[in-house]
Amino acid sequence: MSFAVIKTGGKQYKVKAGEIIKVEKLLDSKAESKVEFKEVLAYGDDKAIELGEPTISGAKVEADLIKNSKNRTVLIFKKRRRKNSRRKNGHRQQYSLIRINKIFSKDGKLISEAEKIKKETKEIKKKKESAK
Repeated sequence: MSFAVIKTGGKQYKVKAGEIIKVEKLLDSKAESKVEFKEVLAYGDDKAIELGEPTISGAKVEADLIKNSKNRTVLIFKKRRRKNSRRKNGHRQQYSLIRINKIFSKDGKLISEAEKIKKETKEIKKKKESAK
């Protein structure tokens, strides 16, 4: 199984084709669009691995942006005892949900590719429900 290590949003992620991951929000990106990650730190499979110093030039990972959203609320509560002082604050971190499609090597060769997603239309769903 082929994998790649990419860097985005100040973090590193080990990804495989077909995998869905949550990353820090990608700026200037709309849902249902294609995204390319050119900061590939390493890629390989069970037999061989290629490491970058620090990145591998020419290697890239293609992904589909599924949606931009916010995580659950994290509450920050500070209390100073015996001082009648407390403060409550909340934070919702933004993220992007992406699906990895293709991993390319440094010479542009395709290493691994995800299977195509079958999108059912509303008409097909209605036909299935009426058949039951």
